[in-house]
Amino acid sequence: MGSLSIWHWLIVLLIVALVFGTKKLRNIGSDLGGAVKGFKEGMREGDAPAADQQKRELPSDGSTVDVEARDKTPRSNDYR
Repeated sequence: MGSLSIWHWLIVLLIVALVFGTKKLRNIGSDLGGAVKGFKEGMREGDAPAADQQKRELPSDGSTVDVEARDKTPRSNDYR
C-alpha cells in the first residue's frame, strides 16, 4: 500500500488521455504555461514601477514639497 508504481501512473495517464483527448490536454498545458509565464512577468513588472515611483516623489534638489493633506475617510454627510 506504499507509493504507486510506474505502471499505476501509466494507467492513470492513459485513462486521462482517453477521457479528455490529447488535443485538449495539450491546450490545457499550453494555457497553464502561458498563465505561469504571465504571472512571473507581472511580478517582475510590479516591483520595478514601485521603485521608480519612490524616486519621482522626492525632489531632486533635496528641498521640501508643500502639499495639502486630505483625509481619505468618508464623512457622515458623504453618504447621501
